[in-house]
Amino acid sequence: MLLITTPTGRIGRQVLVRLVAREEAVRVIVRDPSRLDAGIRRQVQVVVGSHDDPAVLDESMRGVDGLFWLVPPGVVATSSEEHYLKFARPAAKAIRRHRIPHVVAVSSAGHAWPARAGVLSAAFAMDAELSQTGAAYLALSPPFFMENLLQQVTAIREHGTFSLANAPDRPLATVASRDIADIAAERLADRSWSGQQNLPVFGPDRLTPKEMADVISGALGRTVSFRQLTLADVAAALASRGASTAVVRDFIETLAAVDAGVYDADQTTAHSGPTDFRTWCRDVLRPAVLA
Repeated sequence: MLLITTPTGRIGRQVLVRLVAREEAVRVIVRDPSRLDAGIRRQVQVVVGSHDDPAVLDESMRGVDGLFWLVPPGVVATSSEEHYLKFARPAAKAIRRHRIPHVVAVSSAGHAWPARAGVLSAAFAMDAELSQTGAAYLALSPPFFMENLLQQVTAIREHGTFSLANAPDRPLATVASRDIADIAAERLADRSWSGQQNLPVFGPDRLTPKEMADVISGALGRTVSFRQLTLADVAAALASRGASTAVVRDFIETLAAVDAGVYDADQTTAHSGPTDFRTWCRDVLRPAVLA
């Protein structure tokens, strides 16, 4: 039995579809079962609740030999690290208690970074908590998700712009979520592996935001320009969404670390996912913008 957290999220949904297609026995933890695809829902066991709840974890982990773990976003948390550990601490206890043999988690690239890196450091704290449980632990460690740009579909469609707080001429490591989901599903279905591993997974190209704008323009057949946000712009946007002062600080730390090269050490050793940015724009961004 495999247990999937965040089965309606961007990555968890794809992992779930892949494992069901492999005819694996699957259980999911989900707050709202109606958000599951009806066909998928009939093929899996459903535990209703949140995976930061010890009682839900105890119910869902019985008889499980593989766990897909992902912490959902939490901008209104006290801090990013406390948000990650709020999920990881009860999970670690349940993993030990139920002797779960394999855990695949979504973390972040940049583990070798010597300084604080905001949300990335929070993900590393989660890894430290879960890797000490005795389970074989695989931390899938992506850089910037291409799918983050889907939050800007309206701006791309209506104004011909997308915005990031990244230097326009500095290459930005990216990855498609489907490549992360492929590896997660493969490792969960395999379960012959052991030990503790941090596996950075990057897309095959590394473009600057200006180069990304050129690729987007080509995919859409019209000009799309890059606009650099200031850190103050980002802080104001987060505060407007109810983010705490500490979470705003964490996100600003993350952006500063990315521009300073937090992902660079992983670049040469990372597993290369097959989806390049041009392919992703054709397959995912273009249909979203034209919808």
